[in-house]
Amino acid sequence: MNKELEHQFVTELQDNQNIVHKVCTLYTNDRDSHNDLFQEITIQLWKAYPKFRGEAKFSTWMYRVALNTAITLYRKSKRRIATQDYESVIFRIKADEYDDTEEQQLKLMYKTVRQLGDIDKALVFMYLEDKNYTEIAETLGISEVNARVKMNRIKTKLRTILNP
Repeated sequence: MNKELEHQFVTELQDNQNIVHKVCTLYTNDRDSHNDLFQEITIQLWKAYPKFRGEAKFSTWMYRVALNTAITLYRKSKRRIATQDYESVIFRIKADEYDDTEEQQLKLMYKTVRQLGDIDKALVFMYLEDKNYTEIAETLGISEVNARVKMNRIKTKLRTILNP
């Protein structure tokens, strides 16, 4: 890869790395796994970058590569090792007036979304990122109608899980 292309890649990756971190958070339970997945996604992005034609936005392409990498690795890991959720070991100094309701709701949401299937998890993630159904469908390789139907079913399933 030439220096100019390499510079473009690094700039795009730095500008959009939050996408990769969010995917890693969705598919991992601890910092080491998060870092390993981040590294693997970065490698896959680097390998695929020369083929990026710019037909879609870089962020859309990045979502696709990141989600496909995470899903592939998630499916390959046949052994499941019980790990401690990394959010539970982060130390936080709490002021007396601190209300952790929002934090607890976010943890519950992530825990609930992790129970979904791979594609459903990716769809929820993109929906929560305020992506429109056209972009979700394009990224996941499904029709827009299918994305809408799946999202409605997922919402119902999540409501059932959260409010039994």
